[in-house]
Amino acid sequence: MLRYKLLHPQILHALGKAGHGSQIVIADSNYPFSTGAHPAAERVYLNLAPGMISVLDLLQVMTDAVPIEAVHAIHPGDDSEPPIFAEYRQILPEHKIQTLGRFPFYEAARSENTALVIATGEQRTWACVILTIGVVEAT
Repeated sequence: MLRYKLLHPQILHALGKAGHGSQIVIADSNYPFSTGAHPAAERVYLNLAPGMISVLDLLQVMTDAVPIEAVHAIHPGDDSEPPIFAEYRQILPEHKIQTLGRFPFYEAARSENTALVIATGEQRTWACVILTIGVVEAT
């Protein structure tokens, strides 16, 4: 039995194969999961029902499981800011949330560095993030 929050075997397997610089895409229910990532990326479907499981639920668990080097969030490309960004900042206070427009986000998610794409039941729009895995410091 594991002693931390993340228990999902398929996600653990994908993270075990990933490393520094690998990307994790956590996507809302509108995301094009079959075409919106590199073909070699592991795809995990946690979109059980509308609203279940949320991007924020997953983000909280992932921050416990992997060191995060960078965070890129999808952005509508205008002067507005999606309300979920404030919640990202609460979960990731030590990170600057970098933004990418819709198509640049899709392009980044299709990178060969994308190791894992996780589908959520998040119903809010503009609620997708790419986490870049950082380094585990030697102790």
